[in-house]
Amino acid sequence: MSTDEEDDATPAKPAGRKWRRARRIAGWTFGVLVGGPLIAFWVVYLVLDVRSPQDVLAGLGKTVVLKYADGSELLKVIPADGDRSFVPYTQVPAKLRDAIIATEDPTFWDNQGFDPTGIGRAFLTGVGGGSGITQQYIKKSTGEDDATLGRKFAELVLATKITQEQGKEQIFESYVNIISFGRGTFGPAAAMNAYFGKKLDGSITWSEAAFLAGMIQSPSVHDPAASGDLHAARRWQYVRDKLVSRGYVKDDEPMAYPGGEIQPPSETRAGRVTYDEFHVKQQVLAELERDGFPLGRLQQGNMTVETTLDRSRQDAAKKALRERLDGEPKEFRGAVVAIDPANGAVRAYYGGDQGVRDYAGSPHALGTAFHPFTFTAAMLHGFGPDQPIPAFSKVEFLGENFQYPEVCGKKCTPRRAVETHAHGTVVALAKKLGPEAVSEAAREAGVPDAVDGVPTLREKDGYLIGAGIAIGRYPLRPLDVAGAYATFAAEGRRSTPHLVAKVRDESGAVVWEHQDTSSPAFGDDDTSRHVAAEVTATLRADGGPALYTGEAEHGTSADYQDAWAVGYTPQLATAVWIGSDDERRLKDASGRKLTGDVVPADVWRAFTAAAAGPPR
Repeated sequence: MSTDEEDDATPAKPAGRKWRRARRIAGWTFGVLVGGPLIAFWVVYLVLDVRSPQDVLAGLGKTVVLKYADGSELLKVIPADGDRSFVPYTQVPAKLRDAIIATEDPTFWDNQGFDPTGIGRAFLTGVGGGSGITQQYIKKSTGEDDATLGRKFAELVLATKITQEQGKEQIFESYVNIISFGRGTFGPAAAMNAYFGKKLDGSITWSEAAFLAGMIQSPSVHDPAASGDLHAARRWQYVRDKLVSRGYVKDDEPMAYPGGEIQPPSETRAGRVTYDEFHVKQQVLAELERDGFPLGRLQQGNMTVETTLDRSRQDAAKKALRERLDGEPKEFRGAVVAIDPANGAVRAYYGGDQGVRDYAGSPHALGTAFHPFTFTAAMLHGFGPDQPIPAFSKVEFLGENFQYPEVCGKKCTPRRAVETHAHGTVVALAKKLGPEAVSEAAREAGVPDAVDGVPTLREKDGYLIGAGIAIGRYPLRPLDVAGAYATFAAEGRRSTPHLVAKVRDESGAVVWEHQDTSSPAFGDDDTSRHVAAEVTATLRADGGPALYTGEAEHGTSADYQDAWAVGYTPQLATAVWIGSDDERRLKDASGRKLTGDVVPADVWRAFTAAAAGPPR
């Protein structure tokens, strides 16, 4: 070979080395990406086991303690004897079994134990969800429900393992016996007794089966004793639609929401907790469910829940409402919610003590107490608070005609319209702004988009916004109203209202803690502070505390069915609602139409005076 030929061949050697090195890197990379997860899979497969349902049930007999913010005991969630009866698969009625599978895991009989969509979502986003029956059983049996990639991976492994080792009937049997149906029950027999006062057998109806199946997703929320029959009926309809669409029942099958058959919670019937304590408990448990701590997990871990509630302020709310309603018509009902504007912590939550209905957590028409949000929308869309505007007594808005006395006068401004409760002018202002702008201002202040899956500030179709937005026709919970007004008290910073501060395990270590998520509500900090300052100045028209009262009209009459007093000090934002169990014309003990500036305002002032000072 000539020298020239040798020189030509020399560069090939480094190139060959580069290719060999690239192949080695590719091989190692492939091994890590593929072999690593396979090894991890088999290690987890060999090390982890799923607990039997009997072991899980034995671990659920632990008391969960709820505490006030000062560490003193609020109440205990005590498991009731007999509420964890084990039901063999053959004794689970077919209708209930089908309703559960249709709702929770329609591919249960054919899948390999896990939902690829849920696993993929966890890998891509780090957020769990979409778990089928087998995965749900694993979460309940291990007590692990964190939305993490590691937990989802272990769940996948165990789902595969249990599907290979057990038949589908055994898996369903294990699952249905350890899931909570609410009211402290675990398993279908306890649930049937708790809600319907019946034994679990073949006499169960499709309507009853659909109701029980609907409880599984979020029992502390879907229980009609917590959220009312309207919400529970919507959940029941969802399950019925699944049964129809998946071929279990025919569309013309006679089924109706079994509201009249549902019993009050046994714990209130037995006097174990008072009604107002029951409302607090239900709200706390519902909040914990949303944060990944369902009751079963709390019980398995023997956990303690530290709430944000202040004992003295809770007592003050109860005292102020009870004393003021004494002597008023017997149909009067009321609620008081007080929130710390700095962080959204609920310091007092009183939903009444007349029954299982929680009036603080039930929606009621806000009426003209909605006016500050229209005022906010005006400022956010270029209106000055003291800009001259025409006064109106008659207004046509989105096909509805409104007529009120003209009280704003010749020197009318947005601020004066709100101060004088010039309803016609405020409706005209809402018309000028448009319903979307008014709705958005309320949402920016803190009114949630939806409550338990039901859109707020919308017509019944869940989409359209009608003229009712201008007069507060759409119902809102006192909890959310207090939270939205708290944004104004916090100089325009919005925080999420919450009743849970911390969760501790049996050793006292904090396993979960609420994180402050406050942020400017109306754009940037300067705009938010400006808007809040103008709202506060308007609500303090008489030089006193920032307080606004309002009433919701009864239909198209001149009478009222709901009355509110909502306001704030730098320490507390408080909403007081007075109304009744149904939509009716209300008059107070003196025979006058119920208005916000009398009974609700009296409660608000009494509570605010008693609650002054730092939380204890």
